[in-house]
Amino acid sequence: MQRASRLKRELSLLTTEPPPGITCWQNENQLDNLRAQILGGADTPYEKGIFSLEIVVPERYPFEPPKIRFLTPIYHPNIDSAGRICLDVLKLPPKGAWRPALNISTLLTSIQLLMAEPNPDDPLMADISSEYKYNKQLFLLNAKEWTEKYASQ
Repeated sequence: MQRASRLKRELSLLTTEPPPGITCWQNENQLDNLRAQILGGADTPYEKGIFSLEIVVPERYPFEPPKIRFLTPIYHPNIDSAGRICLDVLKLPPKGAWRPALNISTLLTSIQLLMAEPNPDDPLMADISSEYKYNKQLFLLNAKEWTEKYASQ
């Protein structure tokens, strides 16, 4: 019960006061299955891209983090080809930094930040990570190309 009322509150806030560049809604009226869109940030290779994400809220939320993955392919060192995201706030301690005080809005904002500031030292995609570290121009070119190919409306 606690989970449902908290989710309703969070969704209502995401609807009335969404973080800039982020939208989130229920998928097919299921409270534990959400969809979100993140707009690629200005001055990033993802600029003008619209990236769709799937959010699955576990039974034990907020004591367990939601599972979030990209549905839109994205060229990024911390996001793999299945859309999985390597980000500490998406994992439980001791490996992760998830706390029940965090919410879906915070997570989506963190993902948006990760898109703008990749962490090549904790990659899911080793090849993209080394490209980011040692040939940034090529990385930017590839990321921009993928954005135009997969995330343009």
